[in-house]
Amino acid sequence: MATKKIIFSPDAPAPIGPYNQAVMVNETLYVSGQIAFELAASGDIQAETRQVMENIGAILKVAELGFGNVVKATIFVKDLNNFGAINEVYGSFFTADPPARETVEVARLPKDVNVEISVIAVQ
Repeated sequence: MATKKIIFSPDAPAPIGPYNQAVMVNETLYVSGQIAFELAASGDIQAETRQVMENIGAILKVAELGFGNVVKATIFVKDLNNFGAINEVYGSFFTADPPARETVEVARLPKDVNVEISVIAVQ
């Protein structure tokens, strides 16, 4: 029987809708898309991406996991011209064996942010 546990970090933004920051099912952690709405208007896509990754790191930590446990990531970006800058910051969080990933350009993201990232991690 699957066990389900809600994961919450006070060091990442609280959900803005009917969802949780993350849910652990058995040994798999599903982290909801993370954003950095406080930095979205700054125009600094690298700072925004760094904050998103730090939010993910805070959630992983509560689940007693780290970036080395991430097996899948999804990046949603408002302007694919920012791919290189996002990729540079994103890549700095994975020192070896980065996860599988897709990057998708979208018309709009919550709170008008420029990037949103979700991950799946395993113990």
